[in-house]
Amino acid sequence: MSDFTDPQDEALRSARTLTFVIYALYAASFLVGITALVGLLLNYLKRDAVAGTWLDSHFRWQIRTFWIGLGLVLVGLITSFVLIGLPILLATAVWVIYRLVVGLLALNDHKAIVEGKWGLAA
Repeated sequence: MSDFTDPQDEALRSARTLTFVIYALYAASFLVGITALVGLLLNYLKRDAVAGTWLDSHFRWQIRTFWIGLGLVLVGLITSFVLIGLPILLATAVWVIYRLVVGLLALNDHKAIVEGKWGLAA
């Protein structure tokens, strides 16, 4: 048995760990909002490292989760004074949790994410 480790395998393993950490940062943002910004920053800084791999779909999924979620939160906050904003905020939270769970399950199975309509997994 050889002690040789393929650098590409090691890089992919490291990128997979980073992807997990980013999901955790997004999940932690429900308690400490700034962690989502840290996760987004990591997504953009490390995007080139996962380009062309199955992890690229996870980075796209995470980035879209942030921006669409932020947009929906802003709409919810703006409309909360007429009471329609509260259901929008609740639906946004459910949608973000759904995307985090789907992403983590796919990551655990070493699978890419195929995004369908309405930001749901295909």
